[in-house]
Amino acid sequence: MSLNHKSKLKRIAVFTSGGDAPGMNAAIRAVVRAGIHYNLEVMGIRYGYDGLIDGDIIPLPSSAVSGIIQRGGTILKTARSARFLKAAGREQAYKNLVKHGIEGIVAIGGDGTFRGARVFSDKYKIPFVGIPGTIDNDLYGTDFCIGYDTAINTVVEAVDKIRDTAASHDRLFFIEVMGRDAGLIALRSGIAVGAEAILIPETKTDIENIVRILERNSKLGKRSNIVIVAEGDEAGGALAIAKQVKERFDHYDTRVSILGHIQRGGNPTCADRVLGSRLGLAAVEALLKGKKNVMVGVKHKEVVFVPFAKTTKHIKTINHDLLRMADILSL
Repeated sequence: MSLNHKSKLKRIAVFTSGGDAPGMNAAIRAVVRAGIHYNLEVMGIRYGYDGLIDGDIIPLPSSAVSGIIQRGGTILKTARSARFLKAAGREQAYKNLVKHGIEGIVAIGGDGTFRGARVFSDKYKIPFVGIPGTIDNDLYGTDFCIGYDTAINTVVEAVDKIRDTAASHDRLFFIEVMGRDAGLIALRSGIAVGAEAILIPETKTDIENIVRILERNSKLGKRSNIVIVAEGDEAGGALAIAKQVKERFDHYDTRVSILGHIQRGGNPTCADRVLGSRLGLAAVEALLKGKKNVMVGVKHKEVVFVPFAKTTKHIKTINHDLLRMADILSL
């Protein structure tokens, strides 16, 4: 018996919430195409929870998702909703779901998205299945989130270009990457670009140690250096740290580059397109199987389902072997 014969669902909806991430469109496409495959009507909710409150809900036929798998951002737009935090906002959202006959929802976003879904679903009994979409890759329960691979490749491409000018002018560059609470972007991209130091929120930053590394490199004949700084590093962002180092190591021509929102944009990589597609299909099939209040992720290459209550960010730990390797190879 096929999944759609086991389920009573007839109409589902999909939305994106929180920060955008490359690969979200691939996931939307997969939800729509999988839903149609299982004889479901699929609706799109624009602007996340705000759109749910405002009734900004549109049909998504197969043609609506043609030619979007390669596009960054999200065709459904996204937002962070303060109104959904209040009971009145959630009640209006429920009324709109009833009005449109929506019986299940795929929510693409991060931990804030999933917290909202859990509170809402507990009261109104509408099943939610989440897809992890955040470039920070900091959700517990999945090895990779949609957008992470694209973000780190964007950083690598940008830093490779900065290193060219750093080498040409014998400069020390402090390059700030996204990661307010987690250093996963900084760690992997820092290793990939051969950074001399990587500063992340999960470890204590020792300015004296950075100075020692630069002094050692100078004695070894290194004329240019790259330091990758996660924006949430406890010693401050790249500007603050560069200022402290400059006071101790003033003979270097020191510069700062903040990559900012360039990391969120651009065409998703192959990995993010495949991940978004895989999780989109799995989310639809999870709804058809009666699952609710779970995030669909990938662990050890296999699809897994993780309760929203366990997907909270900041639980995922840094691989300290990668940090040790970065230190060893920074000579």
